Amino acid sequence: MSGPRLAVLGLLLLAGPASAAAYEAVALADGGVVQGTVRFAGTPPRLEPIPVNKNRDVCGERVPSEALVVGPDGGVRGAVVLIEQATRGKPGGADVVLDNQRCLFAPHVTAVGPGDRVRVRNLDTILHNTHGVLNRTTVFNLALPTRDQAIDITRRLRKPGVVRVVCDAHPHMSAWIVVHDSPYVAVTDARGAFRIADVPPGTWRVTMWHAGFRPRGRDKDGRPLYDEPRTVTKAVTLAARATASVDFELR
Repeated sequence: MSGPRLAVLGLLLLAGPASAAAYEAVALADGGVVQGTVRFAGTPPRLEPIPVNKNRDVCGERVPSEALVVGPDGGVRGAVVLIEQATRGKPGGADVVLDNQRCLFAPHVTAVGPGDRVRVRNLDTILHNTHGVLNRTTVFNLALPTRDQAIDITRRLRKPGVVRVVCDAHPHMSAWIVVHDSPYVAVTDARGAFRIADVPPGTWRVTMWHAGFRPRGRDKDGRPLYDEPRTVTKAVTLAARATASVDFELR
């Protein structure tokens, strides 16, 4: 399965059932760990740098594409791994910040769950306008003209799904925020590794999501376009206080 059908499936998986109950945070005495890696199979495509058309004195002439970042050992940075349909378990509460830094969003991929506090911050000396869209609907559109300015967007990220983030002032900038319906979600590090702790024992559907990365031209504002996101789901059985490993391949 590929193309738009795969993208729609991915959004449905990440959004969860329409009638799902609110997540309930409870004390866990027998939680375990789901961990693993995401690796690229084969030779990754070479992605061209993205030209900068504004504030080049600050941003430079071009920036690297972050649509696909593969380490020397094939580990993929910026993939999201989440556990599906967890309605109760550990509490959230992470402090998540999406920075406008050196004319890039940092991190390029962010994942958040219930109870997390989420802010957008400008660390540059120039105006950024951070604009997040979920299913073609704007969920935040924030002008940040001042260095060190931060705006809380926690209440705007209540609906699960994949939020595409751009800067309306700088078309070369883009990022993703994956909003999950439980705290059981992680983003892979530079080695392609992830670790999700305090998972209740049982058999779980574990889904890997990665944004599209094969070039498909540019939009009207000059932003590079890539193919549709990829999702892979595997079943994982976790015993009480145990560790279960699951690995994914991207190709």
